Amino acid sequence: MYRLLVVLLTLSLASIAFGADVGNVPQDKGMDSVTYGDPVARQGGDNIGDATVIPGIPYSDTGVTCGYLNDYDEVCPYGPHTSPDVVYAYTPAADGGIDIDLCGSGYDTKLFVYQDAATPGSPWACNDDFYTGPPCGLYVSFLANVPVFAGHTYYIVIDGYGGACGDYILEITEAAGPCIVDCWTDAVPEGEPTLQDGYVDNYNGGCNSTPYVFQDINWANEDGGAWMCAIAGWFDGTTRDTDWFPVVADGFEIQWVIQAEYNFQALVIQPYDCIVTPIYEVYLPLACEEMTISIPTSPGQEVWLWAGPAEYTGPVNEFTYFQRVYGIVADVIATEQTTMGTLKSMYK
Repeated sequence: MYRLLVVLLTLSLASIAFGADVGNVPQDKGMDSVTYGDPVARQGGDNIGDATVIPGIPYSDTGVTCGYLNDYDEVCPYGPHTSPDVVYAYTPAADGGIDIDLCGSGYDTKLFVYQDAATPGSPWACNDDFYTGPPCGLYVSFLANVPVFAGHTYYIVIDGYGGACGDYILEITEAAGPCIVDCWTDAVPEGEPTLQDGYVDNYNGGCNSTPYVFQDINWANEDGGAWMCAIAGWFDGTTRDTDWFPVVADGFEIQWVIQAEYNFQALVIQPYDCIVTPIYEVYLPLACEEMTISIPTSPGQEVWLWAGPAEYTGPVNEFTYFQRVYGIVADVIATEQTTMGTLKSMYK
């Protein structure tokens, strides 16, 4: 059963971003951040050779990385860096997936996984900044649904950005498994071309496109909302697909319901000139969770809805998300009638 997250957003001219980024490629976070501390006995091993063994899942631990060696580093998407790191080793008894979470850690973390041996430049999984604020911390890492296979050993490396080090909290749990989002039959397809390396988003990339290009949501399905079956994902290694949708309120509230197959980010943006970014940020931390965002408005007020992956890199080129928008001006009636088979075939 999916948890329904209800987020109330107050949209005003004074709205500002809290750690949000509307871009499709990573931006430098600025100067290297370093947290100094006295070396103490950490729980993770110093390298793969003396990695702390994880006996089973679920597993939790705490420790500190300060004072230890910089044995490993990966670019995901920031680097190269010189932070010290610690290592855990997990050998599963059966095939499956795991979530690796550093929520609550006290510094700018980086988290990556190797399978069986260190493979610099080709980690099994990698994340730098999943969390960008409370309650989990600024620039703290999380990896969802990392595939693991019986008979292989997975080395989990807790690292940092720049030269950062500090106290960490490690939680490892079994992943929920593959997530499939089923769009409603009468949903209008987004229609964006297939995402692939070399792709140039001239379809609905908003302020990330040249020239700027947006996709209006201005129709009504049978319950009065606008339903859309859309795709998101990644191309060219570290470029995420970002979808920008202007909508106009027909009353005092817009409701935006969104559900995606991978960790997702939904932003509500005050229309602007693509230079200043007055936004509020909302995360959907786990795939397949349904989020309802309530946006206070005035009749006739325009807002922009931004939809895209929460991270700059991901495990697949494309994934499906389904959104419904209520309380908007509908200039047309949705006439696109299609089956799920037809919708899915459009995204292959």
